[in-house]
Amino acid sequence: MDYKELKYLILSDLYRYSGRTDRSAFLNHFLVTPGFKYTFFMRFCLYLKQKRLGFMLYPFFKLMLNHYMYKYGITIPYRTRIGSGFYIGHFGCIVVNESVTIGRNCNISHGVTIGVVNRGGRVGSPSIGDNVYIAPGAKIIGRVSVGSDAAIGANCVVTRDVPESGVAVGIPGRVISRSGSDGYINRTDYDSRLVNLLEKSR
Repeated sequence: MDYKELKYLILSDLYRYSGRTDRSAFLNHFLVTPGFKYTFFMRFCLYLKQKRLGFMLYPFFKLMLNHYMYKYGITIPYRTRIGSGFYIGHFGCIVVNESVTIGRNCNISHGVTIGVVNRGGRVGSPSIGDNVYIAPGAKIIGRVSVGSDAAIGANCVVTRDVPESGVAVGIPGRVISRSGSDGYINRTDYDSRLVNLLEKSR
């Protein structure tokens, strides 16, 4: 990851919260929005860990990430592969295994667990597509694929694949419709805005 990609990821996350990427929006959400503050340090930790001279700043950013992990109850390791536009709707009791893959524009709510399974037919970790909404209390466990534009209902336990635009509910999760995450995922039109902004800042 280079600095331009880091900046793109942070600004895309910010845009999902506010629809803006200016300095005022950044300061406001950095100071008062737990989800954005956590992902800011999470993104920076990954960037610094990959840089030769990053060891000078990495310990501070990792310390801050750990601080907010305990303060906000969010456990998402910085090595977790997460696409742009990541949005944490409400903090608290969020646990994501670092081997999980999450696509672009994912919404995660409080009480969500996305975890690994170590035995049985679903050994491994989930793969989450783009534009996926995960409601409060949902659990996605094992080597399952959640297709793009899917929606996982509140307290649903997903142990099998969910197709694109599928809506899964219940324990165990079952697909009840193909209406997907439409209406739950917003502010995803940041690409053209950020490309222009990043080109001007070069």
